[in-house]
Amino acid sequence: MLGGSVHNAIITPAPHSPALLSNVKLIRDLAALSPELRAGAVAIGNFDGVHQGHARIVERLLAKARQVDGPAVVFTFDPHPVRLLRPAEAPPPLTWTDRKAELLAALGVDAIIAYPTDEALLNLEAEEFFDRIVRRALDARAMVEGPNFFFGRGRGGTTEVLRRLTATAGIQLEIVDPLVIDGEVVSSSRVRQLLSAGRIDEARRLLTRPYRLRGMVTHGAGRGAKIGFPTANLAAIDTLLPGVGVYAGRAWVGGESWPAAINVGPNPTFGEQALKLEVHLIGFSGPLYGQPLEVDFLGRLRDIQPFANVEALREQLGRDVLAARRTAEE
Repeated sequence: MLGGSVHNAIITPAPHSPALLSNVKLIRDLAALSPELRAGAVAIGNFDGVHQGHARIVERLLAKARQVDGPAVVFTFDPHPVRLLRPAEAPPPLTWTDRKAELLAALGVDAIIAYPTDEALLNLEAEEFFDRIVRRALDARAMVEGPNFFFGRGRGGTTEVLRRLTATAGIQLEIVDPLVIDGEVVSSSRVRQLLSAGRIDEARRLLTRPYRLRGMVTHGAGRGAKIGFPTANLAAIDTLLPGVGVYAGRAWVGGESWPAAINVGPNPTFGEQALKLEVHLIGFSGPLYGQPLEVDFLGRLRDIQPFANVEALREQLGRDVLAARRTAEE
């Protein structure tokens, strides 16, 4: 139940299309890399969340690809290396791999390589990683990276090491300055902090698309339907859950989207303290149990609060739904 200044232009990708992912060249095996996707410009990194800082790197990547008359390729890792190296310190991801590929494709890259992270990869020294991946597998003609790029065992490959290796190999290199919005560098960790605090509107300014998560619809207590606001309860969420609150959003199911009011948190009116994610799809009717559901977070509506009785809760939910619909249709 539903309980500053920008130093560089913000980049907006093409509008979302449910069919977009089918056109994405998402590659998980370098042996499957076709000749037309080699000898181009390459950017290596995690690209978690695909925020405006990443968009700036991709913008320069596309320019370099045109210069060398080759493809623009993003090489990323699945899973994030820290999940193998220091699992206790691994932050919850902002995007799953297919979603990351979709967002990068919307920015214009030609292919995304989601390389399976394993011990063999993590044990490669910087020079060996560069030789095996950048030179031989990708046959890169240019590279574009951010200033905090590291590669190879123990993060031994710094940007200075990369400058030396690319110069020796005759590969063009561009190190992109960090993007600053509202006086702070845009980063995945900053986005994560804002989302965890429920500051959706601020997080949206840093992302290229609204923050999205996914889950499977499971059975709940059924109280929402009884008072006129049925909700889909989501489980098996594999990315960061925003902070407790009520949000406006948009839900994607079966290739279509619906305005949505989203509750993240407990149901204090009924004495429940368990953290849950419930989504009311505005205008939708039909079964959802057992189906996957994706949800965009568009804005924060209010804090979670207890109500004196069910009627007071129903009245507030009506206001929430109107506000959520307005936000989703803006």
